[in-house]
Amino acid sequence: MQITLLKSKLQEVIVTEANINYRGSITIDQDLMDAANMKKFELVHVNNASNGSRIITYIIPGERGSGEICLNGAAAVHFEVGQKVHILSYAAFEYDEADDYEPIVVLTDVNNKVLEYSNY
Repeated sequence: MQITLLKSKLQEVIVTEANINYRGSITIDQDLMDAANMKKFELVHVNNASNGSRIITYIIPGERGSGEICLNGAAAVHFEVGQKVHILSYAAFEYDEADDYEPIVVLTDVNNKVLEYSNY
């Protein structure tokens, strides 16, 4: 049997752009993607810490070092520039692996630069 667990989390990153005139997705700085072990086109949940909105979308890599967090398409309606969001990715694990697993949690500064890694 498999179980789905939190794989990684970008905690309280700041939205830098909301572009309704795009097909959908979230654009994330490639440095942040690397820090959180996230991949191009990966499914993610995006939770708005400011208003409680939650969406499910996929990742498009942004410019490395830019700090970019851009909600695209319909997702842009639920997020505003300057709001804090949590971006979560998940993975399937064998049930027996779950007890020893720890997700990657990335903490950032106000410019979306990696500050540290945290554990639960």
